[in-house]
Amino acid sequence: MRDGAARREARAFAPASVANVAVGFDLLGYAVAGVGDTVTVRRIDAPDGDGPGVRIAAIRGTTAELPKEAAGNTAGAALIALRRSLALPFGFEIEIDKGIPLSSGMGGSAASCVAALVAANALLEAPLSREQLYLHALDGEAVASGSRHGDNLGPMFLGGLVLSTLERLVPVPVPAHWHSLLVHPDARLETRRARAALQGSYALKEFVAQSSNLALVLAGCHAGDAGLVRAGLRDVLVEPRRAPLIAGFDAAKQAALAADAMGASISGAGPSVFAWFETREAAEAAAPKVRAAFADAGFDSQSWVTPLDSPGAHLL
Repeated sequence: MRDGAARREARAFAPASVANVAVGFDLLGYAVAGVGDTVTVRRIDAPDGDGPGVRIAAIRGTTAELPKEAAGNTAGAALIALRRSLALPFGFEIEIDKGIPLSSGMGGSAASCVAALVAANALLEAPLSREQLYLHALDGEAVASGSRHGDNLGPMFLGGLVLSTLERLVPVPVPAHWHSLLVHPDARLETRRARAALQGSYALKEFVAQSSNLALVLAGCHAGDAGLVRAGLRDVLVEPRRAPLIAGFDAAKQAALAADAMGASISGAGPSVFAWFETREAAEAAAPKVRAAFADAGFDSQSWVTPLDSPGAHLL
């Protein structure tokens, strides 16, 4: 293979993710194997003047109109930030192949952003670390959601369960046999609308309860203690305000809990629902029950069962 200085094109895949994980709003997320976005990036000659030097040649895999102006697209905005930060003498051309349903709560905008950065990084003479790329990805994610948060981005870069602040990525160990069930009803819920539902006042006791639950989940993951996770994997802050936006959510959550889930809640901004199980067999057995709950609400759905330590983005 040619070295990074000579390489003119690269292609990368970034997986879907579950963000927030009930107790870690804008902080905690994990990668989901088997579904994701693929982005091809090419080096192009540097533009004249002060243009951004990034263009989007194609977006495939969706019938929705996504922004083709680089600054308004998550992948384009991330590469603009990368190019300006490094003062690169060349630009980038991007082709995006969407594999994640839009407005699904599965990190679709973040996946395009991460895949673009991983591909572009392979074209640099001195490639950056994943942690360095993450800082540029925050600029891309802000285009889609209106704020800088990394709960989707961190696990896409590193894989597994990751605690993502604005400055650093902290992998959280989980037992290899713990599995996630992710169910996506055939409905859309825009991130900005879901975030608007969170406006208003909150009681101090809600923050204390949420902090306690987050601590229990993190401690349970580090110790491999499912009992601690079961005690803590409950969202008392965000879920009550977003659940009314998702038809069939309450029944879907109860179906997962009745199937012995350690906990279940909204994936990202929704409308997808996730649940944690101690074994793959338990997660697979629960999938048709959760999908049936959405069917009763009038929605077809898709489901994925994956380890909680699924891999992150990679070059193709």
